[in-house]
Amino acid sequence: MPAEEPAAPSGADLFSGGGENGRLMAALDWSRTPIGPVSAWPASLRFAVRTVLASRFPMILTWGPEYTQIYNDAYAQLIGAKHPGAIGDDLRITLAEGWSALQGPVEHAIATREPSWIPQLLLPLERAGYREEAYFTVSHAPAFGDDGEVAGMHAVCTEVTRQVLAERRQELLRRVASSGGRLDDDAAVVRAMCAAIDEEAVDVPLAAVWLGRSDGEGFDGEGFDGEGFDGEGFDLVAACGCEQDRLPATVPSAAALEDLRVGDLGARGGPLGDPVTELVVLPLTAGTGGGHLGALVVRVNPNRALDAEYRSFHELLAGQVAGAVVNARAYAAERSRAESLAELDRAKTAFFSDVSHELRTPVTLLLGPLADVLADSADRLPADVRDRLVLAQRNGHRLRRLVDDLLDFASIEAGRTGAVRVATDVAALTAELAGVLRAAAERAGLQLTVDSPPLARTAYVDPRMWEKIVLNLVSNAVKYTFVGSIAVALRGADDGLVLQVSDTGVGIPADELPHVFERFHRGSDSRARSREGTGLGLALVAELVALHGGEVTVASEPGVGSTFTVRVPYGRPDADGTGASEASDAARASALTPWDDDPGWSDAPAAAPGEPRTAVLVVDDNADMRAYLTRLLSPHHDVRTAGDGEEALREIARSHPDLVLTDVMMPVLDGFELLRALRGDPATRDLPVVMLTARAGQEAAVEGLDAGADDYLPKPFESAELVARVRAVLDRAAGTRSEPAAEAPAPPVDTAPAPTVAPRPRDPMSLAPAPRPESTPPPPADRSERWRFPSTSASIPALRRRLRALFESAGLDEDLAYDLLLATCEAATNAIEHAQDPTEPVIEVAVAVGDDDVVVTVRDSGHWRERVPSMDRGRGSMLMSAFAEVTATPSPEGTTVVIRARRA
Repeated sequence: MPAEEPAAPSGADLFSGGGENGRLMAALDWSRTPIGPVSAWPASLRFAVRTVLASRFPMILTWGPEYTQIYNDAYAQLIGAKHPGAIGDDLRITLAEGWSALQGPVEHAIATREPSWIPQLLLPLERAGYREEAYFTVSHAPAFGDDGEVAGMHAVCTEVTRQVLAERRQELLRRVASSGGRLDDDAAVVRAMCAAIDEEAVDVPLAAVWLGRSDGEGFDGEGFDGEGFDGEGFDLVAACGCEQDRLPATVPSAAALEDLRVGDLGARGGPLGDPVTELVVLPLTAGTGGGHLGALVVRVNPNRALDAEYRSFHELLAGQVAGAVVNARAYAAERSRAESLAELDRAKTAFFSDVSHELRTPVTLLLGPLADVLADSADRLPADVRDRLVLAQRNGHRLRRLVDDLLDFASIEAGRTGAVRVATDVAALTAELAGVLRAAAERAGLQLTVDSPPLARTAYVDPRMWEKIVLNLVSNAVKYTFVGSIAVALRGADDGLVLQVSDTGVGIPADELPHVFERFHRGSDSRARSREGTGLGLALVAELVALHGGEVTVASEPGVGSTFTVRVPYGRPDADGTGASEASDAARASALTPWDDDPGWSDAPAAAPGEPRTAVLVVDDNADMRAYLTRLLSPHHDVRTAGDGEEALREIARSHPDLVLTDVMMPVLDGFELLRALRGDPATRDLPVVMLTARAGQEAAVEGLDAGADDYLPKPFESAELVARVRAVLDRAAGTRSEPAAEAPAPPVDTAPAPTVAPRPRDPMSLAPAPRPESTPPPPADRSERWRFPSTSASIPALRRRLRALFESAGLDEDLAYDLLLATCEAATNAIEHAQDPTEPVIEVAVAVGDDDVVVTVRDSGHWRERVPSMDRGRGSMLMSAFAEVTATPSPEGTTVVIRARRA
C-alpha cells in the first residue's frame, strides 16, 4: 500500500513553534483577511506557513491575488515599525515605497514559475520614521496550491545594508586619499579631495573646507603650534555639492560653522534624492596635540541615520583631509627649506665663482714673479733669501691647490661638471699619476709600489677626473702613513675597473668610517703629517667617482692601515669625446704641475733688435695684473692696456692691435661680451683673442673656445707659458693670413698645432722614427757640455740656467734656444717624475752644439715600464715634438731621450 501523505497541521498546532510571530498570527482573526479563516486554508498553505514560521532565516509568504503576507520573526526585524501591522496585510501596501523595486521580480516568479535571485537590491523603507535606503539580497519563488497552480509567492531575503554602505564609504575614502593635487599646496590638495567626493556624493551630499592661514612658521613636522593660523579665522578653500558663493568666505572659528542653515544651501542628496536636513561640522587638527587647521562641513545623507558607523566614517574623512593638509604644509615647508638651501647653494656657488677671480688673480701675481725671480736670479741671491722665496712659492702652490679643490667641489655641487668619458689607457695613466708622488713618498721614508698591468678591455673615463681621484687617494695615504708602505693596484673586473690604494698608516676609527667621505670632515684624533687642506679631498673623490657611475668604499683598522677601493664601470665614450680628450689632456698636464716645485718653464727671450714688434692690447680690471702682464710681454711686444671691455673697444678703434689678451670677469663689459663685439664687427672679426680667466676646468675652456677665443689660459699661469701661447697665436694668425685663399685656415685650438709625425715603430716608448744607429758620427760640435743632476725637481732651474748660458755663448738663435730650453726641461722633468727604481738617483744631460744642428741627450737610469710616456699626450708632446726631432729609447739600463734641432 502506498504511504499516506502527512496530514496538514490543524489550526490548533499550525502556529505553535513560530515564536512571537506565531503567537500573533494565532491570535489574529484571519476571517477578516482575503485568505479567510484558518479552518478553510488548503493543506498547501498550511504546510507553507509551518515552513516559514520554523525558519530562522528571514522569510515571507504571500497568498492569493491580494498578496496577503505571512512572515516569521526574522523578517519582522527587517521591516521595523511596519510590524506587526503587516501580518495578514497586502504586501503592496506594506512596502508601498519599495514596491516599484519588488513588483517586477515578484510578478515574474508568479507568472513564469521561475525563481529569481537579486543581490544587493536597493529597497526604500520607512521603517524608522524616515525614508531609508536599505539593501537586500532576495530570492523569489512561486508558492503552489493544492491543485498545482501558483497560489502565491515565497521569498527568502537577508539585509546587506551595512555591507553595501561600508564598501561604498571605503571606496570614497580610497578615492579621496588618492585624489592628488600639488603636494606643496594645501588648498590645491583640498580642492582635489572635494572633486573626488563629488564624483559619488551619496554619503557626502555636500563638503566644504575652511582652513586657517598658515604662515609657514610654527610647523614642527608633527603639527602646528598654537592655533596653526594667523588668528584672523578660517578661509573657505574648497566645496562641492553646492555653489561655493553660497557659503561664507571667512568664518572666525569652527564653532561659527554650526550656525549654517542647511535649508539655505538648497540641494537634495542621497540615493533617493530627498532634501538634506542635517550637517556635521568636523574640526581638522594636526594630529594628537596639534593645533587647529580648520574645519570640514559635510551634509548627511537624508536616507541614512547619523549612527555611530556614519559618524566614524565622517571622522575618517576629516582625518584624511587634515592629514593631507598637514602633509602638504610639511612638504611646502620642506620645499621652502630646500629652496632656501638651494638658493644658499646658488649664492655659495656664485660666491665661489666670483671670489675665484679675486683669489686666482693675486695667486697669479704671487707665483709668477716668484718663479721669475727664482729662475733668473736664484744663483745670485743669498741662501737665506732664496730659501724664503722657495718657501713662499711652495705655499703659493699649496694655496692654489686649496682654491682649486674648493672651486671643483662648488662646480660639481652646482651641476656644471660632468664626466666626459674618452678612451683612456687607465692602467698607464694610473701608474703615471701614482709615480708623481713617488718622490714625496720616498722623502717620507715610505715605499710606494704600483701594480697597474694593462687592462683586457678599453675603459672610458674622464682623464682629468681620474687624475684627481688617484692623486687625492695616494696623497691622502702619504699624509697619514708614517712607517711602512703604500700600494696602488688597478685591476679589471667583469663589470668595470677596481682601483685600490692601501697603506700601513694610522687607520680610521670605526665610528669615523661613515663620515670619511663627508665634506669638510676630519677625524678628531687622527695623526697626520700636516693638518693642511680643505677637508674636501675624499669628498671630492666620492663625487668624481659618482659622476662615473661608480662607488668608493673604505676599510680600515686603527694602527694597521686603510684600503680605499674605487669601482667604476668601463663606461662608454661621450659624443664629444675627441674635443673633451684634448681639453682633458691640457687640464691633466696643468693639474700635475702644482705638485712640482718648478714646472720647467722659462721666460722667452726678448725680440731681436730691428725685428718687427707686434702690438698686444691687455684688458684687465686689476691694475697689478695689467702691470704684471705688461712687464711679461713688453720684451717681445708693444703693449697697451685697458681696464674693461668698453675701454678696450675704444682702444681698438683708435689703433688696431695684433692681439687682444683679455680677462673674462670685468665690470662694464666683460671678456665674453668684448669677444662677441669683436667677432661681430667685420673690421675685428679675425683679430686674435687670448682669454685669461680665474675659472679653471674643462668646461671653462670649452666655453671660451666655443665663444670664438683663439686660446684660453686659466689663472694662475706660468709666465713663459703665457708668452709662448701669445706667440703661438700670433704666429698662427700670421701664417693664416699669408696662406692662399683656397686653403682652409688653421683651426682655433688651445695650443699650437702639433707637427706631422712620422709613423712610430712598434716600440711603445718611441715618439718618432727609431734613432740613428750609434755608429753614425755626431755632427761636429762648436760647444759641448755634459752635466749630472740629482733626480729632483729642484734641479730643473739649475739645468735651465746652464742651458741658457751655453746657448748664448754658442751664438744660438734666440728662438731656437728658447725652443730647446722648453723641450730639454720637459724631457728632464719626465725623467725625474717617471723613471722608477733608478740605479742612480741622477739624470745626465749632454749638449752638443754643431754648425748644422744641436743635439741634446737626456738620460736616466730607471725604467718606465708602468707608463706610456707623458710626451705622447698633451703638453709633453707639444713642447718636445713641436720644436725638434725627438726620440725616446728605453733599455734595461734606463731611458735616453734625444732632441735634435737644425740650426737656421
